[in-house]
Amino acid sequence: MAGQTDARLAELGITLPTPTPPVANYVPAVITGNQLFISGQLPMVDGKPSVTGQLGAGTDADAAKEAAKLCAINVLAQAKTALGGDLDRVVRLVKVVGFVASAPSFTEQPKIVNGASDFFVEALGDRGRHARSAVGVAALPFGASVEVEAIFEIA
Repeated sequence: MAGQTDARLAELGITLPTPTPPVANYVPAVITGNQLFISGQLPMVDGKPSVTGQLGAGTDADAAKEAAKLCAINVLAQAKTALGGDLDRVVRLVKVVGFVASAPSFTEQPKIVNGASDFFVEALGDRGRHARSAVGVAALPFGASVEVEAIFEIA
């Protein structure tokens, strides 16, 4: 039986993908006490990032914002797996960190990471309101434009 969070995702037309396995020496999720840490997720589609390149150097901002949403979807997919399939165990999303591949003059990282933040609130309601950092970086794995990690409080 689907929980409330799964029902909300269905209303939004979102099907969580099979989580992408780690590509290096780390685990995708760690539970310690009542916290769930999700490793950085890229906007992967069929094994490749959906948007690549630096913002402010030719990469489309709207496409990167959608990529940030896809990162958030991938975060929830990893969380669901870590929680044994039960996203209703999420008490709240505590912190999101979004990394945006950026040219030196690009300063609108928060607008890009809003793609993830908006989705988390849409999917989780008040449980999805979170503290956040939006960080510009020179490059991300596989040339991705965006990466998102998250910390949840869980029951």
